[in-house]
Amino acid sequence: MDINETIKSQLEENAIILYMKGTPQAPQCGFSAKTVQALMACGERFAFVNILDNQELREGLKVYSSWPTYPQLYIKGELVGGCDIILEMSESGELAEQVKAAAKQAEA
Repeated sequence: MDINETIKSQLEENAIILYMKGTPQAPQCGFSAKTVQALMACGERFAFVNILDNQELREGLKVYSSWPTYPQLYIKGELVGGCDIILEMSESGELAEQVKAAAKQAEA
């Protein structure tokens, strides 16, 4: 399976997925830590991938998404954005709305 197929598979299998540096319990950068906090505040489960564990994935996802930095949050297969966008959405309530809708849809 090539890296694009791997990414597509991960996006299809997970309604909410965060590509980040480290893990939610041990983020490896401040941007990932802030993003995880915002996501956890939504109260729904989400998948994550530690891009530090896979150099091919880390480079391939930048090309796939046309987004050069991490973290990257995807909801229902669509790139939502990075830390700044997630924090803005969190403050406005939009993040919780999208996350809860995606989680509810995934359960159905």
